[in-house]
Amino acid sequence: MTVWLGASVATEIPLPRLAKAAEDPLTSARQRMVAEQLAGPGRNITNALVLTAMGKVPRHEFVPERLRSQAYLDCPLAIGHDQTISQPFIVAFMTEQLEPKPSDRVLEIGTGSGYQAAVLAELVAKVYTVEIIEDLAKRAATDLRRLGYTNVYVRAGDGYKGWPDAAPFDAIIVTCAPEKVPPPLIEQLKDGGRMIIPVGPAWDQELVVLRKHGVTLERHAVLPVRFVPMTGQSQRPDA
Repeated sequence: MTVWLGASVATEIPLPRLAKAAEDPLTSARQRMVAEQLAGPGRNITNALVLTAMGKVPRHEFVPERLRSQAYLDCPLAIGHDQTISQPFIVAFMTEQLEPKPSDRVLEIGTGSGYQAAVLAELVAKVYTVEIIEDLAKRAATDLRRLGYTNVYVRAGDGYKGWPDAAPFDAIIVTCAPEKVPPPLIEQLKDGGRMIIPVGPAWDQELVVLRKHGVTLERHAVLPVRFVPMTGQSQRPDA
């Protein structure tokens, strides 16, 4: 099943602009998150556009109501179905490592809450995001639409397979961990494109940045991480 947001794929859509939030405790908490957890000592997220995007996107809108008071803590939070929303630092770090450009078409694997897609939507032209759990895909699509992100397209499906009918992509970001990089994702990445993906066994992976140069991949491990495992075809022995 596919859930579409916004106009057709062929239509150019301007980047969304969220209304300026009133000064309230959650807004203040979001500003502190950026200043202390992302740009603060020892964190060193330096891309000003990424920091601005993180300061605009209301993370509390992507977590369950009972966890809203914790939305701007630097930790993952449960969103149901044994899935989590990543900690803000990891979202910012992965986004910065992806080197997003305003003209980019980006594929995200593992929509989850939709928060990472919203951050990307502030920075790139279009985001295509795939979630294997249909309930999460529907919820994320609803929340993204409600918040005005008309340049995000959500599909319920197996992320191992990517989104071939929308390929190729300038960049791919994967927020669940296969043991090996899925070949379909490599195929759907443009020549010169970038991919960031956690790779390794359950709960013990390396975050890897890949750059595609023709038939070769440049690979750099950048951070030890723990992500939920990729499910679907990636769990087959022959994957």
